[in-house]
Amino acid sequence: MTYRGKARRLAVNDNLNTDYVISGRYKFKIQDPKELAKHIFEDICPDFPSRLKKGDFIVAGENFGCGSSREQAPQSIKAAGISAVIAKSYARIFYRNAFNIGLALIECNTDTIEEGDSIEVDLTKGKLVNKTKKDTLRIKPIPSVMMTLLKDGGVIEHFRKNGGFRFAT
Repeated sequence: MTYRGKARRLAVNDNLNTDYVISGRYKFKIQDPKELAKHIFEDICPDFPSRLKKGDFIVAGENFGCGSSREQAPQSIKAAGISAVIAKSYARIFYRNAFNIGLALIECNTDTIEEGDSIEVDLTKGKLVNKTKKDTLRIKPIPSVMMTLLKDGGVIEHFRKNGGFRFAT
């Protein structure tokens, strides 16, 4: 699986919690993920949704997605057209929720990736290529079960496609 897009960074790098992704004031008022996507990161970067193009990457530091366990945060990121989130590490519940809905999370050192860099991620080869800087980074391998979920579009789509859970052993 290969993804291509531009890097999108925020002023806050580490500990980007789920209330930054989608403010609590929207979590119960808006049910449609596409509507939620219009508000991602607006509390820390009001123009962020307008800067996004389909296929872009969110790039962050440590502990991305800490906070609430609700799925609105990864759902709104996916609905905004983000290919994947690239960060040094993730909060465990966010990690699981993202793969449950088919949102790729890439773990690697993000220190050299800057706003607007052209990025290509090859999950199969385990590498991230920063085309702007002509730099290649190794990414943490994604477990095979999670790769299956990504390919199928998440847990529900995997279940529908296979009539249950079917993972290669």
